[in-house]
Amino acid sequence: MRRLLLSSLLWLSALILLTGQSVKIEFVEYKLDNGLHVILHQDNSVPIVVTNIMYHVGSKNENPDRTGFAHLFEHLMFEGTENIERGQFTEYVERAGGSLNAYTSNDVTNYYVLLPSNQLKLGLWLESERLLHPLIDSAAIEKEKDVVTEEKKQVYDNQPYGSLLIETSKRAFTRHPYRWTPIGDEDHIREASHHEIYEFHEMFYVPENAVLVIAGDIDIDETKRLVEDYFGDIPSGSGYIYRPDISETRRNAEIRDTIYDNIQLPLVLQAYNIPARGTAEYYAVDMLGALLSQGQSSRLHRRLVDEQQVALQVMAQPLALEDPGLSLILAFPNMGIDPKKLEDAINTELEKVKTDLISEPEMEKLRNQFESRFVNSNTTMAARAGNLATYHTILNDANRINTEIDRYMSVTREDILEAAQQYFTPDNRVVLYYLPEQQN
Repeated sequence: MRRLLLSSLLWLSALILLTGQSVKIEFVEYKLDNGLHVILHQDNSVPIVVTNIMYHVGSKNENPDRTGFAHLFEHLMFEGTENIERGQFTEYVERAGGSLNAYTSNDVTNYYVLLPSNQLKLGLWLESERLLHPLIDSAAIEKEKDVVTEEKKQVYDNQPYGSLLIETSKRAFTRHPYRWTPIGDEDHIREASHHEIYEFHEMFYVPENAVLVIAGDIDIDETKRLVEDYFGDIPSGSGYIYRPDISETRRNAEIRDTIYDNIQLPLVLQAYNIPARGTAEYYAVDMLGALLSQGQSSRLHRRLVDEQQVALQVMAQPLALEDPGLSLILAFPNMGIDPKKLEDAINTELEKVKTDLISEPEMEKLRNQFESRFVNSNTTMAARAGNLATYHTILNDANRINTEIDRYMSVTREDILEAAQQYFTPDNRVVLYYLPEQQN
C-alpha cells in the first residue's frame, strides 16, 4: 500500500504544471569520452528526477528483410542485465516508488524512468546496466519474440483500423524504410537468428548513438560526477552506425485502394508526402493541419461535421519524422453517407486553402494555438526530458526546446498557401477507403 501511494504521489508530482507561461529552460550539455551525449536540466520545484536515454535507432535503420528489430529491443532491454536478475528491472523502479516506460518510433527508441529525486543513483545504475551489458540470451530472445508477435496480433491485426499505418506506409513509400512500421513483420522476427539480433545490438546500442537526459531535482556538479561514475567506463562501439540515405521519388500519380476490415464504420484516409521535421516547409504543413482540423471551429470540422453533416469525425495530422514523411487526413462518414461524397467534401476544402490566403484572424488563431501547445508541451519534468532528448537526436539542437516556437511564429499566410499548393495535390497522395468486410 505504501509503495502504491508513493508511486501515485510521484506521478501526481510529475503531472503538476511546473509553469503557466513560456520560460527559458536552462540546461547544460556535454559529451563523455566514450561518445555519450549528456544533457542536465535542474528544476528543484518538485522532488522528482527523470532519467531519459534515447537511442538514435528506429525502424528505418532495419534491414528490409528483418523488420521489427528496434521494437524487439525495446522489450529485450527490460529483461535484465548481468547484475539485474531476469524480470527484476521493473521491480527495482516500482519498489522505489517510481514508474518507467519506453517507446519505439520510425526514428528513435526511448527509455525513461521517473523516480523520487533521492533515487537518482538507482536510475543511473539501471540505465548504465542496460547500456553496458543487457541480458540478450536465447531465453530472452525467444520470450520477447513471442511477446512482440502477440502484440502485433492484438494491437494491429485484430483491432479495427489497426492496420491503417501499415497499409498506408507501404503504399506511400516505395524506396525509403518508412515503408514499414516499427511493429515489423512477424515472419522477420520469427526467422531472425540470434546472431543477427546480436549484431543489431552491437551496432546501435552504444554510447555514441545515445543521449542521456537527467531532469529534475538535481545538483548539476554532483550529477556530472555521478554520470561519470556510472557511464564513463562504458566502451564505445565499433564506429559504424547505419543511417539510411534514401530519398523517396516524388510520385506522379495518385495511389488509391480499398481495405476491407473487421469494422462497423467506413473510414476515408488521404496521405500526402511532406518534408522532414525541422524544415521550414514542415512548420507550414503542421499549421495547415491545425487549420483544417484542430478544434470544433476548424475548417474541416465546421464544414463537414457541423454544416454539411457528411462526417462524424475528421482529423488532419502530419507525422513529425526525421526524414520526409506523411500528413494524414482521416474522416468517418456519417450514417448513410457514401465515402466518395465525404472525400469530395474534403477535396473541396483543400482546394480552398490551395487557392486563397487564409484570413488574418485564422492566422492569429493558429499562432495562439501553437504557442499554447508549445508551452503545454514542456510543463512536466518527464516531457521536458523527452523533448530535450528528441530535439538533440532528431534536430541536433537541444535548444530547440526554447526556440522551436519561433519557427512556427515566423510562418506566414503565404507559406501555408504555398505548402498546400506544393504538397496537397492529387498526384502526391495515397487514398484508402476502409470498408466493413461484409461489403466485400
